[in-house]
Amino acid sequence: MTTAGKATRIQLFTLSTPQMRAFHLSWLAFFVCFFAWFAVAPLMPVIKGDLGLSKDQIANINIAAVGITILVRLLIGPLCDKYGPRLTYTALLALGALPVIGIAFAHSYATFLCARLLIGAIGASFVITQYHTSVMFAPNVVGSANAASAGWGNSGGGVTQSVMPLILAALVSLGLGEHFGWRVAMLLPGLMMWVVAVLYFKYSQDCPLGNYRELRERGVDVEGTKRAGWQVFLAATRNYRVWMLFLTYGCCFGVELFVHNVAASYYVDRFHLSLQSAGMAAGSFGLLALFARALGGVLSDRFAKLRGLDARTLLLFLLMLGEGIGLLWFSRAGSVAIGITSMIVFGLFTHMACGATYALVPFIDRKSLGGVAGIIGAGGNVGAVLAGFLLKGVGSLEQCFAVLGGIVTVASLCAVAVRFSSAHKENERRLYEEAMAERMRDESIPGGLAAPFPGV
Repeated sequence: MTTAGKATRIQLFTLSTPQMRAFHLSWLAFFVCFFAWFAVAPLMPVIKGDLGLSKDQIANINIAAVGITILVRLLIGPLCDKYGPRLTYTALLALGALPVIGIAFAHSYATFLCARLLIGAIGASFVITQYHTSVMFAPNVVGSANAASAGWGNSGGGVTQSVMPLILAALVSLGLGEHFGWRVAMLLPGLMMWVVAVLYFKYSQDCPLGNYRELRERGVDVEGTKRAGWQVFLAATRNYRVWMLFLTYGCCFGVELFVHNVAASYYVDRFHLSLQSAGMAAGSFGLLALFARALGGVLSDRFAKLRGLDARTLLLFLLMLGEGIGLLWFSRAGSVAIGITSMIVFGLFTHMACGATYALVPFIDRKSLGGVAGIIGAGGNVGAVLAGFLLKGVGSLEQCFAVLGGIVTVASLCAVAVRFSSAHKENERRLYEEAMAERMRDESIPGGLAAPFPGV
């Protein structure tokens, strides 16, 4: 551990330390939130007919699904600084389950749109996940911890694309019918959220030293807890690096969210696949998060070991460039095989770019971590909302993907615009070396550590 108690390595197969409990609970919580967030997306071809939705109404629903998340992500970072990630996550899970279950009772466009809008709030879970791992892990592995926890959580978007159509099919086979079946299916993700809320409250803590409330009462000075709330947020808004990463995240995670919303319908409408086949094809994109986002974080940590913070920004630029080119290829896919292949290629770059972005976040401003994480996280949803409006404007998914490819390619330059002062880099180098020295001391203790996360 470092002097602040942060873990200097990732011990995947243990729950005995507060750091690893936070790691596993944070990705699990994000997984069920992401699953619930996009649970209705692969069912939209059925819901469309059931509620009589028009093409324009579906576009509005997709925008609503990611729109409110912008505001909640901006709020959730300062809330983490003030109340701690443990209480913040527990509240989000418990309250967020209500509209997830409530959407099953929607019988009109207006009520469905309202429920979909409220469900979007649980997308803010990502910020808490990244905040919690950032305060639990040392500089030498924080990029890998952030990327792995977010990536495994993001895979909930791929799982829901594949699983929800199968759940619906199973319910229909039991005689419920599609009209009632999709509504019953939506109860599952809501119940999952309540279960994880209990686990998070019972088994996690805010930081390596304990919970923020108790630490403050004892007068313990924990990094980032004295300057809490809106002071943290305002400090983050004055840092230009935050807004550069806001743009890059809008072009990688924003694209990811957009694809989750439209992929299943895209394969049904363009290639005339069945709901189950379209769900499997769309799900392959989300399942890339199981390893690709983590790989982006691991590579960022490896590059930083060689050339420091500048290497992290260079890697992000290269990954976004690959994403942009891949999107242009995907937009011209003329068959299912080419469509799936090109989607996997640009999906790899997209998920890795997301991981590389949040491998940078902990180093932007340590004293304003909640604000930094919240603003950059909101950038992803801004990108998704703008992509939704772009689709409404151009009217064609193929053309929309082509335009997005060009935008991402240009926006990749924002990554290399993120620069750090010599003093900043020297301070981070010192902290990195301190973490590595602490890790070597831990490893010198016989039987002291379990097997680490591969390569870190």
